[in-house]
Amino acid sequence: MRFLVRAFLSLLVLTVLAACVAYYMAGRQPGPSITVRAPEKFVGQSTPVEFAVETPGGQFSLIEAAFEQEGQSHAVFSSDPTQPPSGELKQESADRVVIARTIGKQTIPTLKAGPARLVIRARRPVLYGLRQTETSVTRDLEVRLEPPRVGVLSLHHFVNHGGAEFVVFRATPADTSAGVRVGDVSFPAFPGSSVAIQDPAARVAFFALGHDQDLNARIAVFARDPAGNEATSQVERRQFPKPFAKSRIEIDDTFLQRVVPTIAQNTTGATIDASDLVKGFLQINNDLRRQNNATIAALAAKTRPEMLWREGFSQLVNTAVQSRFADYRTYFHNGKEIDRQVHLGFDLASLQQAPVPAPNRGIVVHANYLGIYGNCVILDHGLGVQSLYAHLSTMDVKEGDTVEKGQVLGRTGVTGLAGGDHLHFTMLVNGVAVNPVEWWDSHWMEDRVFRKIREAGGQAPTLK
Repeated sequence: MRFLVRAFLSLLVLTVLAACVAYYMAGRQPGPSITVRAPEKFVGQSTPVEFAVETPGGQFSLIEAAFEQEGQSHAVFSSDPTQPPSGELKQESADRVVIARTIGKQTIPTLKAGPARLVIRARRPVLYGLRQTETSVTRDLEVRLEPPRVGVLSLHHFVNHGGAEFVVFRATPADTSAGVRVGDVSFPAFPGSSVAIQDPAARVAFFALGHDQDLNARIAVFARDPAGNEATSQVERRQFPKPFAKSRIEIDDTFLQRVVPTIAQNTTGATIDASDLVKGFLQINNDLRRQNNATIAALAAKTRPEMLWREGFSQLVNTAVQSRFADYRTYFHNGKEIDRQVHLGFDLASLQQAPVPAPNRGIVVHANYLGIYGNCVILDHGLGVQSLYAHLSTMDVKEGDTVEKGQVLGRTGVTGLAGGDHLHFTMLVNGVAVNPVEWWDSHWMEDRVFRKIREAGGQAPTLK
């Protein structure tokens, strides 16, 4: 009997000991993981807060976030159902939830400029809910409530519909990002030092009034600090309407048989039905066109923060203009309308396989086959300005090359969606196609660009 009692007591002690060990070890399990996505360093008048909490199976018992400053704590988020709802909780995956909230002067009226911190706590149940493990994360922040300052310096801005312009302005403090906003399209600014303007607050920017934008779209310079505070100033200007041509394009089977299979064979990442030539053409003229134009727009990020040219741009000489900028085209096949598109460049025809010289100094950012454009070279001239040369039969440069004005880039051809041997030429401002005619005009370059640089104390040649 004593043996049984001792055995029972021993088993009880072992059980209690095992339970204690399990309880202790459960408490040492990691708590939920917390990843703060925003803000990184600053809080302004209105700043997004976003963080992710991850636990196995998405099981958490509490998530809390608070904004602390000068001994005061302000609730940002709480999963406690007894607390007032705030923020948005989204299930990003089976294990992860994301919390988003905007904080600022309206949500925290006592918010002051100066140091602060974001504190996030998350708790999850372990050991069948008998224990809880917790994680806390703290991010030190700086509150900035004073908006930046921005003002236009340059005078006389004249904008053609589908054309470009140049502006010089000041933006402070130094860590603000700045640019020009035309309607809902933004164009980045560059330091004034890129054109030798000595004022450290000076910024310069090219911008465009797109052919498809409202002629009276608001145009303003903006400055945004790292806390998200923003200031704007309207650009005084005159805008001028420009008529755009409308063309009827007849598509025959011979053309389709030549271009559709070739483009399909040379293109990856796009669905092109080469067995049905009309369907394949529509896929090329719509889907692939959008994909190609997105590729071109993305190359704007490769622009150099300096003006690489010191003179006007030159047009391909001894050429006939086959199509102009913003030509609204309607396509017909066997007398039936099948598509509509806008042609965003100039088609220039010369001799077959005519040499194509660079119109100005630049750096090659693309030299490869590009869908509807065929063999295509794109030059970056700095400050967001780029130029495109399409349908080439040969390319004589490679990506990364620096080319001087007049250097041969390749030869005209019929690659891509070309009906005959010609050069398709496009000017781009931060990826937005603009009318090349302005850039070929030395008077435009002098008055709209170089004059403003000199008047702001920078260095630019005088074009006569």
